[in-house]
Amino acid sequence: MCRHLAYVGSPAGLAHPLFDAPQSLAKQAEHPRHQISGTSNPDGWGVAWYTEGRAEPEWYRTVTPMWDDETFAARAAALSSGAYIAAARLASPGASLVDTGNAPFVCGRWAFSLNGLVHGFTEGIGDELRSRLHPDRHAAIAGDADTEVLFALVLQELDAGADPPTALSSVVRDVLAITTGRLNLLLTDGRRLYATRVGNSLFRMGSVIASEPIDDDAAWVEVTDHSLVVLAGECVDTTPL
Repeated sequence: MCRHLAYVGSPAGLAHPLFDAPQSLAKQAEHPRHQISGTSNPDGWGVAWYTEGRAEPEWYRTVTPMWDDETFAARAAALSSGAYIAAARLASPGASLVDTGNAPFVCGRWAFSLNGLVHGFTEGIGDELRSRLHPDRHAAIAGDADTEVLFALVLQELDAGADPPTALSSVVRDVLAITTGRLNLLLTDGRRLYATRVGNSLFRMGSVIASEPIDDDAAWVEVTDHSLVVLAGECVDTTPL
């Protein structure tokens, strides 16, 4: 359910990992190799990328399947960035199929994605999670995607002074205390990348973290399930959740 990919490091082109690599994100979207549920991710996609001199990322989302988005594929050939998050969507059951429901979600300098789902989200769990949000965070939610609610909870933890690893760990713990789910979260501020693996596939090579490898390079390493990764360029720290 969904595929996502993120990078943080020296400026690098977007076209190769997103569209041109042997198992690029666009190819993963159409023909995933490691996906647990669903055989493709046709419900649109999105990308947030950081440019020099700007704290907030550029942002693009569409309901066009990623493998059919020829317009952005051509645009990507001219884009480079030192940090980005991209995600191809297979919508959770009951979610609206609109571009505003697609990851990544952006707020200020933060960009966020979920590869997974919260079980029972449309049967009361979503309401329970929303009830934990402060009024301003609750009011900022525009759609009905579980990803957006999780992002709001993460932002609320950050507002309270938590560092990003603590914020992600707290949200994962709080969700799993009331339901089950697959919670592969990605969060970046354009300088560091934070990722959890809970239930879905996740791999890392150098400065890239992805739901599955974008090529057959033997350097790809599978991230341990129920762990959290902090990535700053080539520097990586992995801890249990």
